[in-house]
Amino acid sequence: MATSNPTDVRASDGRVPGLRGLATRSRLLECTERLLADRSYRELRVIDVARAAGTSPATFYQYFPGVEAAVLALAEQMADDRERLIRIVRDTNWAGPRAQAGARALAAEFVEFWHDHDSVLRVVDLASAEGDPRFRALRTRLLSEVTAALAEVATGWRGTRRRGADPDPRAVGAVLVSMLSHVAAHQRGLEASGIRVADAQIVMAELIHRAVTGR
Repeated sequence: MATSNPTDVRASDGRVPGLRGLATRSRLLECTERLLADRSYRELRVIDVARAAGTSPATFYQYFPGVEAAVLALAEQMADDRERLIRIVRDTNWAGPRAQAGARALAAEFVEFWHDHDSVLRVVDLASAEGDPRFRALRTRLLSEVTAALAEVATGWRGTRRRGADPDPRAVGAVLVSMLSHVAAHQRGLEASGIRVADAQIVMAELIHRAVTGR
């Protein structure tokens, strides 16, 4: 998971923690994320996180005013990790022979990203659906730049399609990211239905390539 710049991290009293304090804060966040894997964040208590981290509630409160603040910090880190998705879109030569490989890499990386951040993303999705503007802004930040990157690539292919009018590149980006995030978020459901995630990735890669290039 991406880590914040130490100069951007503050304790509850506004101080910038030293190396030892940053290590404690990181351990508290790691324990929060681990505990979220099998319980609701509304049921998670400060004392649960403190015990898992081998420290006290008083220490927890030095860094976060409550569990929700720790979850928001995790969501911030998760959103910052979106660069791994954007990089694939921008580094792929969509006009070259490796375009299909780039599409496969993007589909696989979305699935892996959701797997890596599953417990935090479930909180972000739930809180966003409930209208919490903080979590909604983080979800938008996570996906908007990936959408923009795909739209930029699709723009480069305008006028090259053989049949029909060119679709709005913004719609191409938005639909592809919606597909990728939805499938990535429902990996367990696919597997339970007898659909291999690896097969879903192949289909998504084909759709990405066709939507972006028209080929």
